Amino acid sequence: MAKTRPGKRDIDSYTIRGTNKVVRAGDCVLMRPSDTGKPPYVARIEKIEMDGRNNVKVRVRWYYRPEESIGGRRQFHGAKELFLSDHYDVQSAHTIEGKCTVHSFKNYTKLENVGAEDYYCRFEYKAATGGFTPDRVAVYCKCEMPYNPDDLMVQCEGCKDWYHPACVGTTIEEAKKLDRFVCSECSSDEDGKKPQITFSASPAADAKVEPKRRRR
Repeated sequence: MAKTRPGKRDIDSYTIRGTNKVVRAGDCVLMRPSDTGKPPYVARIEKIEMDGRNNVKVRVRWYYRPEESIGGRRQFHGAKELFLSDHYDVQSAHTIEGKCTVHSFKNYTKLENVGAEDYYCRFEYKAATGGFTPDRVAVYCKCEMPYNPDDLMVQCEGCKDWYHPACVGTTIEEAKKLDRFVCSECSSDEDGKKPQITFSASPAADAKVEPKRRRR
């Protein structure tokens, strides 16, 4: 007579092997890639379960890096940008290497210091089609590109739009020395003002432009 196999059960937490770090459902984690030459995968834990032999597995929802998406990495994608995909998977908990934090785009831009385990997400991504939600975000500057938090931008004190130094004919070094900035369109109306630079704020992520995988 065949023996019945012990069933699986959900557990509340898992301690990452070799550490004292505890992960729970809802936490974001770094997971070991099959190719050791690649950076760790990033995933959000949806559920943790243990079988009758005490093997622990996690159901995860993958984050994709821009270069892993169908459209690839684009100029406005930040180094720490991730897309929350609709790709779910079940992995051994032993492949978890550490914890990380995936911030909202707005909260990420307010960080005073960005650590190695800080990431941000402003798009959800459909792995099969390459579609994004939202499919439009605010664009800035003459180049009409979405905001990349890694890039310095200067704000025109007239129209309040933001510009990349290179797009207004200056360098990052020169832009950092500016006290104020007025774009060419506004300067024609305000001849007496010199080109304001604002470091205390940054472009917000709100409405216009589209960005356009796989995993193991």
